[in-house]
Amino acid sequence: MKQAIYAALVVGMVIGAAPALADIASKAVGLKRVKQAMVAPPRVPEHSQIAKGGPVIVEVQLVTHERELVIDSLGTSIQALTFEGSVPGPLIVVHQNDYVELTLVNPKESIMSHNIDLHAVTGALGGGDLTLVHPGQKVTIRFKATKVGVFVYHCAPGGPMIPYHVVQGMNGAIMVLPRDGLKDGDGKPLVYDRAYYIGEQDFYVPRGADGKYKKFNSPAAAMPETLEVMKTNEPSHVVFNGAVGALTGENSLTAKVGESVLFIHSQANRDTRPHLIGGHGDYVWPSGSFNDAPKTNLETWFIAGGSAGAALYTFQQPGLYVYLNHNLIDALLKGAAAHVKVEGEWNNNLLELVEKAGPIE
Repeated sequence: MKQAIYAALVVGMVIGAAPALADIASKAVGLKRVKQAMVAPPRVPEHSQIAKGGPVIVEVQLVTHERELVIDSLGTSIQALTFEGSVPGPLIVVHQNDYVELTLVNPKESIMSHNIDLHAVTGALGGGDLTLVHPGQKVTIRFKATKVGVFVYHCAPGGPMIPYHVVQGMNGAIMVLPRDGLKDGDGKPLVYDRAYYIGEQDFYVPRGADGKYKKFNSPAAAMPETLEVMKTNEPSHVVFNGAVGALTGENSLTAKVGESVLFIHSQANRDTRPHLIGGHGDYVWPSGSFNDAPKTNLETWFIAGGSAGAALYTFQQPGLYVYLNHNLIDALLKGAAAHVKVEGEWNNNLLELVEKAGPIE
């Protein structure tokens, strides 16, 4: 039965034959190796903002997980396709000219084939042409991080399976820092005290005749009806980090007055417009390229679908901030919002209440 399902799922794949190995030898031989532990977003891996020494080989392992994921307070669920069990997948952090040795593992319990297309990679469909793994297989590639910035990665097994895997949660990001750290437009260093990774995700959950969201017992069972909803380009949910409210309440992001926070934001499929209510984008790389001078003092910034961006803000007042997609329909009706709880002393010089609300005399 499983083999029949697998055969049906691979129909329409367009991944080409793996390219022949090049004659130019890799310069990674003999470099120091460093293992990077993957952590679930919004956390980011431990890293140095400025590279220590020369390039290294950063070893990363991503295990695919096909799992049920509850995406709202009503108990709506999807059969998610994930890297490391989270939506989005973990952020990978390296420095320019480091090598990433990435092992992709597809457990035998899976029913679908997976691969990984990293927008930071040069050649072979971003590595997607080299990494297709069927259930029970693993593969390892090594690539040089030549471009600086933040970049999306996602599963791309071919044909209609590409958008299906992406909107079922199978995407993440990699941040390639300049070796000497981030800079402003004048070349002065920019440093962050905290960093958070926010992955914005659009879901397309089918409804039954009764108007209620349908529930499926496997990603294969969900696929036909989900594809029909996807064709409308009207998501049922637009969320941060896998579910409505995933980054609010007890799960809110935290900071302190005076701290600079780097917000890394990816959207693998749809355009988005991040905005921090009560704050600003002091320095923003909306296209994700750290080679470009950051834009400054933005109220809202644009991140194109299929890309990632970053924004740095130094908090100046305590209280609750809302970080959201300023398509307010997506934010307030579909779930694309997060909270940031900031501790510290209030500064009346920046804002104060002159007269409380009361009746007009």
